[in-house]
Amino acid sequence: MSCRDVSAKPRLRLVFIPLGAIVAIAAALSPSAARSAAPSRPNILWIVSEDHGPHLGCYGDKFATTPSIDALAAKGLIYRHAWSCAPVCAPARTTLISGLYAPSTGSEHMRSLVPYPAGKQMFPQLLRASGYFCTNNAKEDYNLSQPGQVWDVSSRSAHWRDRPSGQPFFAVFNSEKSHESQIRKRPHTAVHDPAKVRVPAYHPDTPEVRRDWAQYYDCVSAADADAGSRLQELAAAGLADETIVFYFADHGSGMPRNKRTPCDSGLHVPLVVYIPEKFASLRPEDYQAGGQTDRLVSFVDFAPTVLSLAGVVPPAWMQGHAFLGRFALPPQPYVYGFRGRMDERYDLVRSLTDGRFVYVRNYLPHKIYGQHVSYMFETPTTQVWRRLHDAGKLNAEQESFWNTKPPDELYDLQTDPDEVHNLADAPVYREILHQMRKAHHDWELSIRDVGLLPEGEMHARSAGTTPYDLGHDTARYPLERILSTADVASGLQAAAIPILKQTLADSDDVVRYWAALGLLMRGAAGVQAGHAELVAALDDPWPSVRIVAAEAIARFGAAAVQQRALALLQGYGDWSRNPVFVTMAALNALDELGERGEAIKAELRRLPQKGPLPDPRYGEYVPRLLKAAD
Repeated sequence: MSCRDVSAKPRLRLVFIPLGAIVAIAAALSPSAARSAAPSRPNILWIVSEDHGPHLGCYGDKFATTPSIDALAAKGLIYRHAWSCAPVCAPARTTLISGLYAPSTGSEHMRSLVPYPAGKQMFPQLLRASGYFCTNNAKEDYNLSQPGQVWDVSSRSAHWRDRPSGQPFFAVFNSEKSHESQIRKRPHTAVHDPAKVRVPAYHPDTPEVRRDWAQYYDCVSAADADAGSRLQELAAAGLADETIVFYFADHGSGMPRNKRTPCDSGLHVPLVVYIPEKFASLRPEDYQAGGQTDRLVSFVDFAPTVLSLAGVVPPAWMQGHAFLGRFALPPQPYVYGFRGRMDERYDLVRSLTDGRFVYVRNYLPHKIYGQHVSYMFETPTTQVWRRLHDAGKLNAEQESFWNTKPPDELYDLQTDPDEVHNLADAPVYREILHQMRKAHHDWELSIRDVGLLPEGEMHARSAGTTPYDLGHDTARYPLERILSTADVASGLQAAAIPILKQTLADSDDVVRYWAALGLLMRGAAGVQAGHAELVAALDDPWPSVRIVAAEAIARFGAAAVQQRALALLQGYGDWSRNPVFVTMAALNALDELGERGEAIKAELRRLPQKGPLPDPRYGEYVPRLLKAAD
C-alpha cells in the first residue's frame, strides 16, 4: 500500500478538447436536452360512471349494450374482481382520493365530513407536485376535508386541454347518466325490453322491478356513450397512444340491495385499463389486448397505482397496493368492503372477498338491510318489494332483505352469484369461514378502524386532532378492547350475557356502548337478563350509552321504567338542544319502538327540524327521520 503526500501541490495538466466536442457536450448538458432525453411520462385518464356493476358486454352480459367500453376492453385489460370498497358514492370516492380505507379515517358515513389525516395529502396533490396537470370534471363528494388545493381545475368545464403545452395530465371525467336517480326518472322510453331482463333471486319478479332493471340497462348504455365521447376527444387530439385509460364505476348498481349493500352485488365494479404500447413497461405480466385478469383490486389501490404509473413512489402510509407501473406490488389475497351510516340510517358492516367467496360481518345484526333510507325508497322496486313483504308474499330469498341479519354471512359466487344462500353455518365451509374471519379481524387492527365508535363519539374523541390520528393513538383509542367487545356483543351467543353485564361497568364509554348494544341485540331475553345494568346505564355520562340503554328499556324493559326511557329519547330527539349525531341516534332508536312509540308521536311532530350543524352535509337527516316517524 502506498501513501500519498497530501502536502504536495497538485500538478496542473492541460487537456485540449476540440471545439465541436465542447459544443456537443454543452448541448447535451442543457436543460432542454435533459428534458428531451428523459423518458416521457404517460397521460392518465379516468372515465368514471355512477351506480353500476359489471353489466357490460365485455363482461359477458349479453343484455347490455356498451359498444364504447367493449371496444376499449378489446385492446385493454379487464379486471374480473374489482371492488369499490363502499357500496355508495361518497365513502367510495373518499377511499379513491386518499389511498386510505374510509373506516380508518372516520369517513365511512354517507355524506359526512371529517378532517384529513395530519401531514397527508390527496393523491392528485402528489401528482401535481411531480409535474402533472390534474383536472376533475366534476364530482368530488369526499367525506374528508381537502388539505389545500387538490386539483389544478375541478369544475364542469375542467379539461386536460387546458394544460400548459407538453405537460402530462391526470384527468377525471364523471358521467351521471347511470346514477340511481335516473333509474326511476319518468317518463322514459324503454330501449331494453323489460320482458328480457334477468331478475336476480333477491328481487320479486314484478312489472315494476322489470321496468327498473330495463331502465338501468338503458342508463348504462347512456354512460357508455359518454365514455365513447371522451375516448373520441382523446383520439382526435392525437393522444390515444400517449394516455393510459381507466374505465370504472363508483360502486354497484343503483338498484336496492346492490347500492348500499356491502356484498359483491354492491361492491363489484367494472374496471378496464388500457396501456398503450409506448408504455408497455408499465403493464402487468398478464396484460394482453382483450385479456382478463383475476388479480384482486379495490379502490384503496387506485391512488398508489396512479402514482406508480406516473413514476412517483407511493407513500408508505397509503393502505392500498399499486397494481400497475414501476412500483407495482404482489397481489393481495383479499379485498375489503364496508358500510357505515347510509344517509339518516345507521349500520355497521364489514366484508371481504377472495374472488370466489364473500364474507360479511354484521356488527349491528338487529338492523335490517332494508332500513327506511328515504332516497332508496323513491325507487319503484323498493316500494313494491316492501309492500310484498308487508303482505307476506315473498319467498325466503326475497324476504331476507327485510329481516334482521345473522352475525356472519358467507357466499360462494360460483354457485350463488346473487348471494342468497348463506353458508356460514355449513360445516363443510367451516375452515373457509374461519380463515376469512381471521383476515377480517387482522384487517380491522391493521387499519385501526374507527368506525366502531358511534359517530358523535368519534368527533368528540378526536377534537383537536383527526379521527385517523386518534385511531392510531393506542392510549386514546383502545381498539383491541373495543373490537373484542363488539365481537362478543354482535355474536349473539346467549352465553355472553354475563360478560356483557359486567362490561357495562367498564371505564371506557365505547366499551360500555357495545355492551349495552349486545344486550339490546338479544331482544327481550338480553334486556331482561341485564335489566338492572341497563336501568343504571340510563344515567351513564355519555349520551351514546344512555340512548342504547333507553331503546332497550323502551322496547323490552319493565313498564315502570319505560316512560323514563321514552322521555330520555324524546329529549335527545330535540335537535335545538343536542348535537346532530345525538339527535339522529335518538330518532333512529325511537323509530324502532313500533307501537310502543305511538304514545309520543304527537310530541315528535313538534320537535324542531333545525339545529346546530358541524357541516351542511348533515342538514337533511333529522328532517327525514322526523318525517319517517310521523
